[in-house]
Amino acid sequence: MARLHLFDLDGTLLHGTSAPVEISRQLGLEAETIALDQAISSRLIGPPEYADQVYALWADLTEAHVAAAFEAAPWLARIRDVWAELRRRGDYCAVVSLSPAFFVERLLDWGAHAAYGSRFPALPFREPVDPAGVLNAAAKVRIADRLCREFGVTRADCVAYGDSLSDMDLFAAVPISVAVNGSPHLSGLATHSYTGKDLWEAYELVCGAR
Repeated sequence: MARLHLFDLDGTLLHGTSAPVEISRQLGLEAETIALDQAISSRLIGPPEYADQVYALWADLTEAHVAAAFEAAPWLARIRDVWAELRRRGDYCAVVSLSPAFFVERLLDWGAHAAYGSRFPALPFREPVDPAGVLNAAAKVRIADRLCREFGVTRADCVAYGDSLSDMDLFAAVPISVAVNGSPHLSGLATHSYTGKDLWEAYELVCGAR
């Protein structure tokens, strides 16, 4: 039976940072976005408020900025190797993140079968953010269920990889989970825990688990 591997982005595939911080770094606004990351991690703001505030910071954002941020970001090692191995085994891999879809979807070129993120207007921004398109922790579970139907698997066939509170709902919904450089609370909920900078090493913890 095939398995579906579900990967978080911020703090998981990206080591110690988030896509919005890396995007904002291209505009000289990383400090402001780090503060927003801290606010959402502390639950002082929610995903819609976060999206509105980064949208305001990104008034001058272009596709070139996003491409540069993606290229320079501190990715874990061997992401593409893991996804190539999953495909070789007949498994599926998807990225589900609260970060902007225009960043997350670039991982399709690395071998992900699917990539979901919060929907922002096309660049350069001419329209406001639609709150209905902003993902949250519960949305990760809904997307996972949609992908299960698409790929012909069930929750029992899923493995989740994440690092923070936004992954808690998904970890609770699937039988196997890996906290990748995870917060103490999430690591306590995970079936496996990994600290380091190589996704293959995290994958090896669960490659034979059922």
